[in-house]
Parts: sequence; structure tokens; C-alpha cells
Amino acid sequence: MPPSASPVVAPPAVAPVQAAGASTAKAPVPAVSMAATAAVATARANLENALRRAFAGGKPGAQQVRDDLVAAGFAAADVQVTAGRTPTGLEADAVEVGVEQGGDCLIAQVRSGEVSVTVLPVLADGRCLVGAAGP
Repeated sequence: MPPSASPVVAPPAVAPVQAAGASTAKAPVPAVSMAATAAVATARANLENALRRAFAGGKPGAQQVRDDLVAAGFAAADVQVTAGRTPTGLEADAVEVGVEQGGDCLIAQVRSGEVSVTVLPVLADGRCLVGAAGP
């Protein structure tokens, strides 16, 4: 080794510590049927497409977004949309949408015309968004 080079020393290997009497067995992972996974993926794509169409001409109100999603096949009772205006009357930077679909929540955000959708678990109260949905 050249005199100017420092030797590379690997850190010592550390084994994970397990509490006395603790089980090493992993919790069972619930089985998700392929049909359910495919249904959520299809619903996610439908939600993205419906929101892109709804926001193509500008920023519609919450009721119009809800109506567009119902027209796209989502059940009205499963759709939540945040207000498009703040309490002071300013336009909201983003609109969030929650749609319950087969025990999951499709959560979408529309900001500057861009749609982003993710799948999350349903909240404890059975809804997808926290707070009051906007008109």
C-alpha cells in the first residue's frame, strides 16, 4: 500500500439482539387475491383518467369533481373531495380526492394540473380523508 493511502477497515458485524423468550416467527401477511389487486389497479387508473379529464379545462369545484367521478363509475358514497377554496376565499393550491375501493383508499392529489394517486388503507372511521369534505 502506498504511504499516503489509508487502510479501509470494515465496521464490525453486529448481530441483531433478540429479547429473551421473543419469537423469531414473522407475523402472517394477509393474502391478497390477484382479482382484488387487479380491481384496485383498474380503479386507480380510472381515477387518474377521470381526474385528468375533470381538470383539463381548469380547476372545477368540488361538486363538479364528485359528479365527474360518479359519471366515471365511482359510487357517490365512496367519493370525498376537499374544498377548492380556502376559508378566506383563495383558490386552494391542490385538491385531494379520496375514493374507497374494495377496502382500500385511492388517494389522489391534483396540483397544477398534475394528478398523483396512491393506495392507502381505509381510516378507522371508514373514510379516506380526514376532516370535512368541501362543497
